[in-house]
Amino acid sequence: MSSVDKSGIYKLGDRSVHRLGYGAMQLAGKGVYGPPKDHDAAIAVLREAIAQGVNHIDTSDYYGPYVTNKLIREALSPYPDDLTIVTKIGARRGEDGSWLPAFTADELEQAVHDNLRNLGLEVMDVVNLRIMFGVHGPAEGSIEAQVTKLAELQRNGLVRHIGLSNVTRAQIAEGRKICEIVCVQNQYNLAHRNDDALIDELARDGIAYVPFFPLGGFSPLQSSTLSRVAERLGATPMQVALAWLLQRSPNILLIPGTSSVEHLRENLAAAELELSGDVLGELEGVAKAA
Repeated sequence: MSSVDKSGIYKLGDRSVHRLGYGAMQLAGKGVYGPPKDHDAAIAVLREAIAQGVNHIDTSDYYGPYVTNKLIREALSPYPDDLTIVTKIGARRGEDGSWLPAFTADELEQAVHDNLRNLGLEVMDVVNLRIMFGVHGPAEGSIEAQVTKLAELQRNGLVRHIGLSNVTRAQIAEGRKICEIVCVQNQYNLAHRNDDALIDELARDGIAYVPFFPLGGFSPLQSSTLSRVAERLGATPMQVALAWLLQRSPNILLIPGTSSVEHLRENLAAAELELSGDVLGELEGVAKAA
């Protein structure tokens, strides 16, 4: 049994995926803009992920832009039957690398077609609508028009399943009135735990929760407690942080990203770790200190 197998399985709509997957964001250039520093290394990471048993890849056409999807197609097409590719729409990149809303009906439809073309697919397994009302996190505002457009694209056969990203509880409820929502993708990690109650609510309804920045993102997790626990377990702090997420709730799906094969293997090995009740209690202090 591989490390990925040990992470368990959860449903994304009608797709079954290992709970430990891969996020492609770091395959683009610095600042998630432009081509990768090492094209061949990026291809190698994607192929190694599949070789290790990963069957859930998270991506977006605004990574690059148009970089990671083309790399995924080059490395992995024709795709394994069990591979689930999830993309995000709702944003675009400015010429200066800025992240800008792309939220009109026409922009959303174009984004779906762009993702299909660059990935070489006829239908997207899952499309997450990224909400761009707030700069630093979720912000209230109606998403009815945008979700309604995505539901139309779903009825037209371009999208199998719909998810939401960077959203509030009210927006999730609004979206679920329009169509089935199979996953929510918000920032969450050992130190950033605003969605604790939400995760439990989604678990009761069988909805996957996919934390972005599971290791802190652009500001990696740093904690003396985390480092101390990791040293005692013979693991890295990031492995412990990922193992904590896997044990936090069965509906959590992980998509840690990297541009290194060695780091990819290290991340996937986190599924081998089992954290005792004492260790879990000790790690609670990381959130309180954040």
